Amino acid sequence: MKIAVLPGDGIGTEIVAEAVKVLQALDLPFEMETALVGGAAYAAHGHPLPEATLALAKQADAVLFGAVGDWKYDKLERHLRPEQAILGLRKNLGLFANFRPAICHEPLVAASSLKPELVSGLDILIIRELTGDIYFGQPRGRRVATDGLFPGAEEAFDTMRYSKPEIERIAHVAFQAARKRGKRVTSVDKANVLETFQFWKDVVSEVGLQYPDVALDHMYVDNAAMQLVKAPKKFDVIVTGNMFGDILSDQASMLTGSIGMLPSASLNASNQGLYEPSHGSAPDIAGQGIANPLATILSAAMMLRFSLNQEAAAQRIETAVKTVLAQGLRTADIFSEGSTRVSTVEMGNAVVRALSS
Repeated sequence: MKIAVLPGDGIGTEIVAEAVKVLQALDLPFEMETALVGGAAYAAHGHPLPEATLALAKQADAVLFGAVGDWKYDKLERHLRPEQAILGLRKNLGLFANFRPAICHEPLVAASSLKPELVSGLDILIIRELTGDIYFGQPRGRRVATDGLFPGAEEAFDTMRYSKPEIERIAHVAFQAARKRGKRVTSVDKANVLETFQFWKDVVSEVGLQYPDVALDHMYVDNAAMQLVKAPKKFDVIVTGNMFGDILSDQASMLTGSIGMLPSASLNASNQGLYEPSHGSAPDIAGQGIANPLATILSAAMMLRFSLNQEAAAQRIETAVKTVLAQGLRTADIFSEGSTRVSTVEMGNAVVRALSS
């Protein structure tokens, strides 16, 4: 089982180290190779996604990814910024389906920004399409306007687009996932304003006819954002486009107590995947030993489940995480009165001990 380990920038190196430690404690035949990505790769090689790193990712069964980004690179040309590495990996590996579970673990109910009765037992799966939408649509750029309200003014533009096959394949992923859960899919769009999302709604509805055992409803993205904080447990599986999924999954993270608790998986058609925490590189706390590694450790569990066919090992990690939370161990982001504050490394060590026991 070959794993490409790409720690990246900021706290990425710290949290990935703990996930690797947990994987090694499983005593399974992993072959792990580490490479530079993001700002660290730019500093060393002049590009955020060097050819050697991309080649390693392509050859691996799965990629364990930390985070990329640092303010010191903000003035670089866009194609050289650290964040372009993750977009490049998604494109070159064909990663089209992003799984972002939002689960509120019972010991963390009080850490949520919502009332306990709204989040206790919360278990949502957000499925975000990754390869289309406004992030990849062409044309894009800047120009001098020749029409509109201010002709002759400089303007910028990006193009939102989706093809029918792109929508169909992510819809199938959502319906198949729902069959294993609560058998409910909510498709989130903006069909009342955007032609792209009227098309999205039509195609998802067509695919839904093939899954008569799964209930389908459609919701505008602004209403979905409101319902996530009003009645989040009404959702089971949410499927949406690239930009809306990016925003809603980060919003959902705060229902669970901290974005530091949210893992994610990005899969291609052959279940090769990239696994990363939903949070960013947090350069403001890098090197302080206070970052929460649990999202990365849980991402490693998803890697075992989806790409490496090691369901029992995935469950062992998830059970170990529940155990350390039940013991009251907390990193700074989820610390509350009565709990025990631990460092990044101490949290990783605690998960390893829980695995052993």
